[in-house]
Amino acid sequence: MSLKSRISCLIAVLTVSALLQAANPEAANDRLESAAVVLDQLTNSSGHGIQPEQIAKADCVAVIPGFKKGAAGVGVGFGRGFISCRNADSWSAPGAVSLESASVGVQIGGERINIVILSTDKELRSKLLSGRFTVGSDASAAWVDGKSAHGDTDAKLLFFSQTKGTFAGFDLDGVTLKADDSTNKALYGKPITNSEIIDGHTDVPEVAQPLLTKLREETSQ
Repeated sequence: MSLKSRISCLIAVLTVSALLQAANPEAANDRLESAAVVLDQLTNSSGHGIQPEQIAKADCVAVIPGFKKGAAGVGVGFGRGFISCRNADSWSAPGAVSLESASVGVQIGGERINIVILSTDKELRSKLLSGRFTVGSDASAAWVDGKSAHGDTDAKLLFFSQTKGTFAGFDLDGVTLKADDSTNKALYGKPITNSEIIDGHTDVPEVAQPLLTKLREETSQ
């Protein structure tokens, strides 16, 4: 089987597996709780995590707990999480998203990594919430280690990571952020888009309060 075919098969398997999990409200709740923990850990990481001045400039924040690699030597990854954006002086209810990478050359030591994405450009919001956002064609992005961005130092999307294994990042060009409609339906009890959730001032589910509380704490400093 060719490398391209292997990548396609791995993406299909990861996507089907995640779709089955996303339909479960308990899985959505667990993921929201994990997202709050990941954000807390990365904002309290000494030196190498998210700096106060970085999150203070963010218009939207996405948290992907447990991003999974597909197989050793093949750069396929998939993860689910949530995105919240600023509405005046508050943060919106979270919209569900998935993050996919199909690039070759992922360097991940552990099986899973936690990822936080900061968008510092308000003009990107409509694209981020459009249902499918592609890094490279829609905006540039860079991995950040502490205060240093690797690659495009003017990137409007900043990626932060946390893992137990050695992680050297992966090529962000072509990485996609998609709306996770099945999780939104499980969480809010009806079909609803991320634009409707975030720009429509949707009520925040109780299970999402820890994540929103953490965002408020970090941006009020």
